[in-house]
Amino acid sequence: MIKPMTQHVIIIGGGISGLATAYYLQQQAQAKNLPLTYTLIEKQPTFGGKIVTDTRDGFVIEGGPDSFISQKPWARQLCQELGLQDRLIGTNDEQRKTFILHNGRLQALPDGVMLIIPTRFMPFALSPLISPWGKLRMGLDLFIPAKTDEADESLADFIRRRLGNEALEKIAEPLMAGIYVADPTTLSLQSTFPRFRQIEKKYGSLIKGMLAQQQASSKSSQPKLPLFMTLRGGLTELVNTIVAKLTGELRPHQTVNRLNYQATEAQPYEVLLADGQTRRADRVILATPAYITAGLLEPYNPALAEQLRAIRYLSTATVSLAFNKADIAHPLNGFGFVIPKKENTRLMACTWVSTKFNHRAPNDQILLRVFIGGYKNEALVDWPTDKLLALVREELAKIMGITARPTRQQLYRWPIGNAQYDVGHLARVATIEAETQNTLPHLYLTGSAFLGVGLPDCIYQGQQTAIKVIADMEGVKNI
Repeated sequence: MIKPMTQHVIIIGGGISGLATAYYLQQQAQAKNLPLTYTLIEKQPTFGGKIVTDTRDGFVIEGGPDSFISQKPWARQLCQELGLQDRLIGTNDEQRKTFILHNGRLQALPDGVMLIIPTRFMPFALSPLISPWGKLRMGLDLFIPAKTDEADESLADFIRRRLGNEALEKIAEPLMAGIYVADPTTLSLQSTFPRFRQIEKKYGSLIKGMLAQQQASSKSSQPKLPLFMTLRGGLTELVNTIVAKLTGELRPHQTVNRLNYQATEAQPYEVLLADGQTRRADRVILATPAYITAGLLEPYNPALAEQLRAIRYLSTATVSLAFNKADIAHPLNGFGFVIPKKENTRLMACTWVSTKFNHRAPNDQILLRVFIGGYKNEALVDWPTDKLLALVREELAKIMGITARPTRQQLYRWPIGNAQYDVGHLARVATIEAETQNTLPHLYLTGSAFLGVGLPDCIYQGQQTAIKVIADMEGVKNI
């Protein structure tokens, strides 16, 4: 048997997808005793992408994601594998309540509403959020036949079909926009909430399906986890722990100018860096935004680049504000609020961070985080800092009655940072994967542009990409 040659892999993009790919690639190569080296390249000075945590003065302020959903296990499992299990914390579920801005006033989402689906009669019946006709229309979900074809549809079309327009405008649109910063009229159901379609197919009704799943869950002997979890010191703990485990060549603060491919070369890929250095590789993994990936691949397949550029992106920003607790009259009796598009405000949502999680602010302070931009008011992201902060304070005064001066303000901007999964997204992704395999062998695409934007999804995609690379290597290692 001929001893296999050492393979070198270049990973471009050091956000959570690229980091997870590097970590799992390293772990699996070691487990299988495969000779593999890698280089991880990131244009920013630090790794982590949108995971940015500021921990000064007793605060834990997140610039990007602040938690991950526990029902998708991959982020939690990675934390446990890295020895971070004792750092995991959940939301304060005894305070778990979401408010929706309705006619300028905050109204609590009725108890028993799971995502958008009512599962308890009395709290829903007594809620002023939905009109009597709107409640009746939502109840018709129990009788409306399930859709029979498998074609993708927008989230808006699905909600209107099952629960009616009022449920869409007052509940689904603000809640789902808070997750995907997306217009529900263009958002792909199959790519974002396939569970809704699965429930409809299996039970014929969202309400029946959610009640059945709740009943099954109540009988389970498995310990119930908080729906959302994070790390005590912020999600940068995850990034720093992964980076500390990586043994490959790490190249932060490096821009890739060009990717060359020559099929006749022993190492067919060459990466040209902005500082004039080059790196050769047997395999390349692109964990970059779709529009960046398109620019690198266009010389080899313009049609593939066009498909990648068809994945739209939107810009957002977050503003974190701290206040002296003694200056705030609002009870902060929940996790925060979301805002329907029709409401007369330019904000998208607000999280009451110091209520949602412990260890986020000193005892005499409260911490809020406001979300701006997305499909509703994307232009606000480019406003001057002082003007944007003034707008946020003005809106919070109207909505929550907060007129006190903040003790701290922190703005993070994410220009063209949020991939949009439009109707037909999964078909586009399948086309992109096929074109990549046909044109550029041993090149792999991963990240939030494709099969999930949340931390668990990105980690899972990185894990699966590493599995593909290792499987390909094992297929040629004895040649």
